[in-house]
Amino acid sequence: MKFYPIAFSCLSSLAAVAQPKTQPVSQPLVSNIYTADPSAHVFNGKLYIYPSHDIESGVKEDDNGAHFDMRDYHVLSMDSPGVDSPAGKVTDHGVALSVKDIPWAGRQLWAPDAAVKNGTYYLYFPLKDKEDVFRIGVATSKHPEGPFTPEKAPMAGTYSIDPCVFADVNGEYYMYFGGIWGGQLQRWNNNHYTADAKLRTPDEAAILPRVARLAADMKHLAEAPREVQLLDETGKPFLEKDNAKRFFEAAWVHRYKGKYYFSYSTGDTHNIAYAIGDSPYGPFTYKGVVLPPVQGWTNHHSIVEFKGKWYLFYHDVQLSGKTHLRNVKVAKLTYNPDGTIVPVSAYR
Repeated sequence: MKFYPIAFSCLSSLAAVAQPKTQPVSQPLVSNIYTADPSAHVFNGKLYIYPSHDIESGVKEDDNGAHFDMRDYHVLSMDSPGVDSPAGKVTDHGVALSVKDIPWAGRQLWAPDAAVKNGTYYLYFPLKDKEDVFRIGVATSKHPEGPFTPEKAPMAGTYSIDPCVFADVNGEYYMYFGGIWGGQLQRWNNNHYTADAKLRTPDEAAILPRVARLAADMKHLAEAPREVQLLDETGKPFLEKDNAKRFFEAAWVHRYKGKYYFSYSTGDTHNIAYAIGDSPYGPFTYKGVVLPPVQGWTNHHSIVEFKGKWYLFYHDVQLSGKTHLRNVKVAKLTYNPDGTIVPVSAYR
C-alpha cells in the first residue's frame, strides 16, 4: 500500500504563454501508474475511485482503440479531494482484479464502475470475450478496494462497454452502458448482434446508450436492455451528424434535487455533455457541456457528492502527452439556481 500526496499547482508561466489555456486547474491524483475513466463513489465516508489502468502495450493505435489494452484494475481511495479543503492523501490499493483471473477473458479491460449492496461490493467491467466481442462482467468483494473475485461468465444480456451502475433512492439499481466505434454498440440492434453492422451515416438517427434494471443479486439483469432516449432542446432525437451533442460513450448518472442527470462523452468531438430527466429510464433532454475537451483524445468522467459538495472526476494526458497513457484528476462542480451545471474548465 502506497500513499501519494495531491499537489495542486500549475505548469510554468512560460508554457502558458506558448500554449494559452493549458495550465491545469488540478494535478494527477497519482503518478506511479497511468489511470483513466474514473468512476468515483463514496463508501464508508471515504472517496473510492475505480479507474482504468493504462499501460504501454505496444499495440498500434487505431480508431477502434486497440492500443487501449488494459490488463488489470487498481482502486484508489482518498479522505479529501483537496479541491476546497486541505489536500488529502491518495492510496493506491494495488491490483484489484486482473484479466488473467477472469475465466471468459479475451482481451482489453476498459472503463469499470462499482456499487455496494448489503455489505458486498460489486465491480462491473467491460472485456472482450474469446470471440473478441465486448461483454460486461461482474466481480465481488467484501471490501471496497478489493481484491475482487469475478463470476465465471459475463452478465447475460450485456454487451458493449462503459458500465455505470446507479443506485436510486428507492433501492433499485440500474446499469447504463454502451459505446460506439471500438465499443461495438453499433453492432447491436434490439439486443441482437450483427458482426458487420456499420456506423450510422450523418443523417441517420444517432445510436443510443442502453439501460437495464439490475436483479436483486446485482449479478444479472432484471429486464432486457432498452435504449436511453436523448433529446435536443426542442424534444427531437439527435442525428449522427449532431456529434457535438449526441452520445458516443462514458455514460454516468447522478441525482440532484429530484432530477436525474445523464452525462456522457461525445467522443470524436471530445465534450462531456449532460441531459436531465424525471426518471432513471429517461427521456433526458440535453442541457449543455459539463467539461470541454481535455488534452488527449478521450474524455471520460464521473460526478459525485462528498460531504455536501460536488466533484467532477476526469482525466487528461498531462503526465505522458500520449493519448493512451492518461492520468485521473478532480475538480469542484457547481450548479446554477435552475439546476443546470456550471461548465468546468480543466485549464486556465
